[in-house]
Amino acid sequence: MSHMLRSVKNVTKGYSSVQVKVRNATSNDPWGPTGTDMAEIAKITYNSSTDFYEVMDMLDKRLNDKGKNWRHVLKSLKVLDYCLHEGSELCVTWARKNIYIIRTLREFIYLDEEGRDVGQN
Repeated sequence: MSHMLRSVKNVTKGYSSVQVKVRNATSNDPWGPTGTDMAEIAKITYNSSTDFYEVMDMLDKRLNDKGKNWRHVLKSLKVLDYCLHEGSELCVTWARKNIYIIRTLREFIYLDEEGRDVGQN
């Protein structure tokens, strides 16, 4: 059901194929992102500057999600880490310029319905 809802949202919001790839890799599903997903996204960062910024802008949005979307944040950190090692040099430049986004995550807190702090992952 969540996959179908995400597909509808991707179409209605007019997301590009690059944005959809990042959204799928950083979804709220309890699995992923896969190594294949991360490798494809890292490879995209070498394409055009448009593709690079679409990847980074979507990661930025996901990193700034709050509360119940904590998996967006966790998975975006994983994808960003992968891109820093395997993606374009521009990923490192972007991360340095946007380090404040990552620093603010030190304060991330989300208690699930059982009272566990999943923000400490």
